[in-house]
Amino acid sequence: MSLHIPVDHGPLTFAFSAYGQRHPDESATAAQFQALLDDPDDPFLRDRLEGHFTASAWLVDCSGQRLLMTHHRKLGLWLQLGGHADGDRDLARVALREAEEESGLAGLWVEPAIFDLDRHWIPEHKGVPGHWHYDVRYVVRTGASEAFTVSEESHALAWRPIVEVARDAAYDASLRRMARKWLGRRSEA
Repeated sequence: MSLHIPVDHGPLTFAFSAYGQRHPDESATAAQFQALLDDPDDPFLRDRLEGHFTASAWLVDCSGQRLLMTHHRKLGLWLQLGGHADGDRDLARVALREAEEESGLAGLWVEPAIFDLDRHWIPEHKGVPGHWHYDVRYVVRTGASEAFTVSEESHALAWRPIVEVARDAAYDASLRRMARKWLGRRSEA
């Protein structure tokens, strides 16, 4: 007989609600993420193929004008750094860990509020069936050094001007959305 120990999802419940309030046009997306969080099957594990949480980093330089992007080895696209929660329920910590591991940068720090939410389909790869990623994205900022190291998960890394990402239709639609959010946030300050 297995013992079910309840997990406190209060911080993420609050974070999804706050995100929906800050971005009313994305409240349905925030509700999808909350529904996954409430599912009795653990959505923080990658073997939950009905969908699971991932976290990624909108990794900006000290000036806030450039984004560190990865040319993702499996997907063949220029994207933000990130990865699976693998049981960790602190998705901000996951985003920070992934940014550190995939960039080799030290002295990074994460802003605690959710920056973006994106549900996207991951195609079948090496016997793992296609599945949904519920990606929770956080702003991660560099420390003193911006000299990165390319990990085995990437073909390449590159700093790109955020203005360029917002305007270039060759980039993923969610990257362009985040770039517009970032630029709008900076203009409000």
